[in-house]
Order: sequence, then structure tokens, then C-alpha cells
Amino acid sequence: MNILMYTVLHSGRKSCPLCPEEKFKACYSHKLRRHLQNLHWKVYVEFEGQRMCICHLPCRNLKPSLSGDQAPGRHVAHYHCVVCSVTIARKTDMISHLKRHVNKGETEASYSGNSDVPFEEPAPSGQAYEIMKELGTNVQLLPNHTTPQKSDTYFNRKMKTNRQLVFCSLAVLAEERNPLECLDAFGATGIMGLQWAKHLRNAVKVTITDISDTCVKMIKENCELNHIRAEGGSRVPRGPDGTSSEAKGVSIATVEVAKMDANVIMHLRPFDYIHLDPYGTAVNYLDAAFRNIRNLGIISVTSTDTGSLYSKSPNVTLRHYGCHIVRTEYYKELAARMVVATVARAAARCNKGIEVLLAVALEHFVLVVVRVLRGPTQADESAKKLRKLVHCQWCEERVFLKQGNMVDVSPPDTLPCNCHGSLPGKTAVQLGPLWCGPLFNTGFLRRMLSAAVQHSMDDIQPLVKTLICESECTTLKSLVHGPSALTNQVECGVVIKTLQSGEESGPADQSGKRKTGEESGNVVKKLKSDASLEHPSFYYSIHRHSIKGMNMPKLNKFLQYLTEAGFRVSRTHFDPTGVRTDATLEQFKSVLTKYSVPTYTNATATQTSVSMQKTV
Repeated sequence: MNILMYTVLHSGRKSCPLCPEEKFKACYSHKLRRHLQNLHWKVYVEFEGQRMCICHLPCRNLKPSLSGDQAPGRHVAHYHCVVCSVTIARKTDMISHLKRHVNKGETEASYSGNSDVPFEEPAPSGQAYEIMKELGTNVQLLPNHTTPQKSDTYFNRKMKTNRQLVFCSLAVLAEERNPLECLDAFGATGIMGLQWAKHLRNAVKVTITDISDTCVKMIKENCELNHIRAEGGSRVPRGPDGTSSEAKGVSIATVEVAKMDANVIMHLRPFDYIHLDPYGTAVNYLDAAFRNIRNLGIISVTSTDTGSLYSKSPNVTLRHYGCHIVRTEYYKELAARMVVATVARAAARCNKGIEVLLAVALEHFVLVVVRVLRGPTQADESAKKLRKLVHCQWCEERVFLKQGNMVDVSPPDTLPCNCHGSLPGKTAVQLGPLWCGPLFNTGFLRRMLSAAVQHSMDDIQPLVKTLICESECTTLKSLVHGPSALTNQVECGVVIKTLQSGEESGPADQSGKRKTGEESGNVVKKLKSDASLEHPSFYYSIHRHSIKGMNMPKLNKFLQYLTEAGFRVSRTHFDPTGVRTDATLEQFKSVLTKYSVPTYTNATATQTSVSMQKTV
């Protein structure tokens, strides 16, 4: 009735739909448009293509005065949520409120919903999911899969390299023993375990666990999407070929999906391969992982807490890893050695040693793959490789302290540089304890490259080639992938079955079991005699140590110059401008200075020629 009277009285004029009459009286269209643009549209909040303008109508409670009474006519400007119709005063609060809707998967505009009702899962019609395909495996993703704090089924597309490296390491282990009991301790969407089962088939028995009900349900749905049979907590009797009798002719593989904490299942059952990839650090799960891992099994650890690993939060680093580190030019390798040291300490507590097969540190993660060696002797050998590192904060020279309880000289005197004597104050600092042993196994990396070629993983082949050159400390650019390049590899007293030796060797060699007696002792002696051939620790950045006013040579040319000087050199995956070499920093700088050209040479020559022409 009031609206009808208002329309009759104000014929030809229009009122603002978002302001009361006493605040903005009816006016013509051009004035109304200016009012909407300056007051309402200027501070809108956009969500899913819809704009929420600020409202001045009496939709909210009146703003109370200082005395506690509500002042008449004073209404609070607010926004109306398009999802749950709640009213919020501040723009920043509304943006945070909408983000919470996105994290829950509530993106459809509806005024009938209630924001207090918890969201469980989208409708199973398939329209709310996003289908993603990686390495021939399809997975369903929730709308909030990119937010790890709010989503159980977290999925990171940038970790594709990590997943492929882990897959290749498992494929290499599957050639040694068959079948494998492998565990994906943090399933989330289950993509990693599904890739194992889909490509390795009967060579592996995959178990995927997660503590979240939503993740377990999502993993089972992804199994159906890839024609893989998902079993419950108990195993179904398998046939001689490794598949259950019910799945024959229907599913291409079988995966066990369990709702269980990672520490619990690793304490209850033994495995040949365990992959740990929690959100953040994995130190809370290392003790359980080494508890029941089988002899000569493999544990891969992915750490994504780059803030503490890359020296951005030293206090968190000290709490989680028990190491003192500072920001250096080689901070990525420092992070990798710190993670390996933590893994070695966890293995030693279970009377086990480790052999590092692979250590990769990229922008988003640090991946460490180790082989487990049972016995207190192996544990002692691994513990001896944990040492302190002396680092010069001026020239960034570094050296590991020698093993022993007695220290004859002060830490600055152990460095080959003379910064301590020429510069005032303390120049050196002790870092660690860190892993001082090798970070790569050349034979294992070569077989990983063969697995990458076999499964058409073109993305990681350049990375694996770089790792092979880095492990050998060489600048070879061409690597042979064929069967002629694969020979018998002996790793920690184990004869590894390869493509070339698999037909010629006897059944005892193909079993992949530990050699005993004199053969094992000879292998250990051989490994100790080849210790001098291990790749050098750390690397130098050519840009960090460039000379001011000099044009340094190209990186490949500089590697050639170092090789001609008699040093072992290679590039490193840790830093695109880094050079791994056995030369000291002083020798490194001397070669760099020798082949650097002053920047003013060309300009001086040009000026000299011009002056000579003028004189003539």
C-alpha cells in the first residue's frame, strides 16, 4: 500500500532500491545512476560473476549508542551474502566469508540455504567434480582441492615431478623383488597409489591410507573411475598371479584402501616401499616408517615445509630437525642434507642404516629416497656420516668437520680461506649436524632413467639426466638409455637384476637377496676403496662469486676451463647457475678470474680506434 502511494505521488521519479527514503529521496534517472555509481557500485564485492553492492536499508539491527540504547535512524551499512543471505558490515569480512564458502565447496548462489549447516560433500552427480588426468590416471577433484588448510582431498598440480620421481623409484625396486608391498601413507585423492597400481599391475600390492572419511570415499570413487578394484581394511585371498578371484576380468588392478592413521598402519604391518608425503614436515612419521620396513626396502620422504627447510624460519628448523642453519648460496642442498640427517637418526634409533639413492630439492619440495639396511653395524656407519659444517659468512667457503671427539683447532682455522685473519669479528659459524655422505646413487639413477623412458615420462627425463651427471661429477651431455648401458649393479652387497644380466645370471642373483660371507665383505671393502670417487659436497654459484667490472665466461665454457685445470666438475639441479666441483673456493675464483674479460675493454678499444682515425 505504501509503495503504491509512493509511486502515485512520485510519478516520473525513481527511488534508490538500496537506501531508505529519508536517506535518499526519489529523483530522476540520471541522478539515481550517479548515486548508485558513487555510493553502491564503487564498493561492491564480486563472487562467481555476481556483484554484492553495499546496502543501507534497515536489514540489520540498529547500531547501539555509547549508552547502550539504539539510536533511531542509524542503520549499519552492510552486504548480503549471495550464498547464505547473511548480512556482514565490512567488505574484508565479506571477502573472508565468501572464501569460507569456496573452501567448503559452496559456490552456488542461493538465499534459502543456512550458513550454519556443515557441508559434507557435493552431489554425486559428477557435475561438482573436476576430472584431472595425469600419467593415464583419472582423479576427481573437489572445488577446494587447492586449499590444504580447508580441504581433506588436497591436490597440488605442481608436485607432478615429485610423483613421477617416486613412481620411477618404485618401478626400479619392482625389478628387484616381486611382488612388492607398497604404502601410500597420505592418500588424499589417491592419485599416487592409483598410478602405481595402474602401470605396475601385479608387480605391486598397493595400500592407500588416509585418516579422513572424505578422502577414503574419494579414493574409492577414483578407483572405480580407473577400473581398479578397491578393497576394504581386510585383504581378499589372491590368486597365483596376484589378483583376487572376484576382480578377474573386471578390474585391471586391486588396491587396498584403509581409513587409518599413518603411524598406526606402519606399526602394524611390514612394507617393502613406503612413501611419506604429509602436508609440511614428515619428522613425526619417520620412527613408525623404520619400525617395520623390510630389509633392503625403500622409504621416500617428501617435505614441503620450505619455510623451515630454506632458512626462513630457523626456530622451526631447530624444533623439527634439530639443526642450526643460516641462509647460504647452497641453501637447497643444505635442506636436502638436513632431511637426510633426520632420516638417518630415525633409522639409527631402530638399529637400521640407510643408503641415499636420491635427494632432490626444488622450489616446492624436498624429496629424499633411501634404501634401508638392517643391523647395528649399518646404523653405526650411517651415524658416522652426521657431522657439523663450518661456514664462512663472508666468502661462503664451507668444510665438514672431521670425525672425532677432540678438536685441535678452532672452527675458523679449519676453513681454507683467510677471512678470519683479515676481517674483524667472527666470520665462521657451525651449521648442522648434516649428512656428509653422497646424495645420489648412479646405478639407481640410471635404472630410474630407463623406467622413465619405458613409461613415457618425458617431463622428468632431463632432470634425471642432470642427476646422473651430478652423481658422477661429469659434464657428459649424452646418456645411453638402451640395454647396452645397463650392467650388473652392486649396491650395499646386493646384486641388482638388470635388463642385460637378467638372462645370464643364475636364480640366486635374480632373487635380489643379500650376499653373505666373503662376497659381502669384499663389496664393503670395495665401497670403502671407492670413497675418494664420491661426488664433492655442495656447489658454488658462478654469479655469487663473479668479479665486479669483469664479464665472466659462459657457464658451459667455464666448466670446460675447470676440467682443463684438472678438477672434477658438473652442473647441479639445485641451482641453474651452480657448479659442483672438488676445487676450493680460492681455486674456483682463480679460474674464474683468469677467463673473465674486463667490461671496459671493448669501449677502450673503440675509443682508441676513433682517436687514431681523427689523427690520421
